[in-house]
Amino acid sequence: MEYLHKIKSVDTGSIAEEMDIEAGDTLVSINGKYAEDIFDYRYLCDDEELTVVIRKKDGEEWELDIEKDPEEDLGIEFESGLMSDYKSCRNHCIFCFINQMPKGMRDTLYFHDDDARLSFLQGNYITLTNMSDHDIDRIIEYHLQPINISFQTLNPELRCRMLHNRFAGDVFPKIRRLKEAGIELNGQIVLCKGWNDGEDLENSLRGFEQYMPELQSVSVVPVGMTKFRAENQQEKLEPFTPDDASKVIDQIERWQRYYYGKYGNHLVHGSDEWYIMADRELPPEENYDGYQQLENGVGMVRLLISEVEEYLGSLAGDGRKRRTTIATGRLAAPYLEKLAGEVRKKFPNVTSRIVPIRNDFFGESITVSGLITGRDLIAQLKGKELGDELLIPVNMLRSGEQTLLDDLTVQDIEESLQIRVGIVESSGKDFVDAITGQ
Repeated sequence: MEYLHKIKSVDTGSIAEEMDIEAGDTLVSINGKYAEDIFDYRYLCDDEELTVVIRKKDGEEWELDIEKDPEEDLGIEFESGLMSDYKSCRNHCIFCFINQMPKGMRDTLYFHDDDARLSFLQGNYITLTNMSDHDIDRIIEYHLQPINISFQTLNPELRCRMLHNRFAGDVFPKIRRLKEAGIELNGQIVLCKGWNDGEDLENSLRGFEQYMPELQSVSVVPVGMTKFRAENQQEKLEPFTPDDASKVIDQIERWQRYYYGKYGNHLVHGSDEWYIMADRELPPEENYDGYQQLENGVGMVRLLISEVEEYLGSLAGDGRKRRTTIATGRLAAPYLEKLAGEVRKKFPNVTSRIVPIRNDFFGESITVSGLITGRDLIAQLKGKELGDELLIPVNMLRSGEQTLLDDLTVQDIEESLQIRVGIVESSGKDFVDAITGQ
């Protein structure tokens, strides 16, 4: 089958530019083979000697002989990042956050992705339910890893019910194939009260041993529920209580001790939200096994504390004067308050007020900063004394942009609140530097 890929742009100074490849041209083949998607393209480009066929905009075909270093990129960007259509999710999961979104937001927020290529390229978690044997073959052939899997449960029947897909329980032989091929795996459980918690969670935590050592880590996170859930007519779910959270932590930590004693890897990890909900002390840094599940909110607070402490230890401190306000989610606010106090010990004239933003848009049960809208930010800060600068965490913004979840921009916030807005990146150094004005 012939696969043709239109070129969107060419990097300045790249091999492609030197060969007079231009935006609007089409990639036909590399070394006589068609590239089905980005995986094929990267694999084929690894050779030192390439014969690349390009179809120019006027229809003329050029055959280009290229010599390069094995891992040197050609400098081509295609119209589709994956060089093919994205695979959307076929499931109707009871915990799906996208199905709890209100109507009228930007189209991209409603796309259900479930694409293994995004798992490899961007770290997305996938259910594997739309993967064919051909897809598994290609992952194994190219040894693409890690692949991040949304397990939810190891009970096939329950998985079918939770994902509302009668084939959702058929994925375990595929996972076994990936494990036997030596593909590194990470896992995730979105825990739903009365569904996959309690005894079922116990069985899952026990059963993950069969996929080790290829299975490197598994996160357990509580289901997020917005106030729009009921109107979307999803399965009824109950919120977890502090007592529930404490029981989940006890289960996870018991299995951590087992896995660490046997394999030197804690394997399963509870997200920070469980510890904050239960008012339990966060695990020590060594329990996170190198923070493999940060994107799932596992160890983010502990890592930030460690980085702030280490960086502050390298600073002399001085008498500079500065006042800032940090707007954040209610989940992290108490920890940021403590860290701001540690900064103040080194810089006594530097003060930072922490303002936890209540999520009126999605509902008060949503407490993370990444789901705060510009409208909530403005409504709750309007008319308040904010100091020299308003600081917001980078995860409030769309990746690589200055836009919040509701399409308001940083500039909109600055104009409405009449104050400069600073973006705080994710590290402890960034946090300290933003507060002190380094």
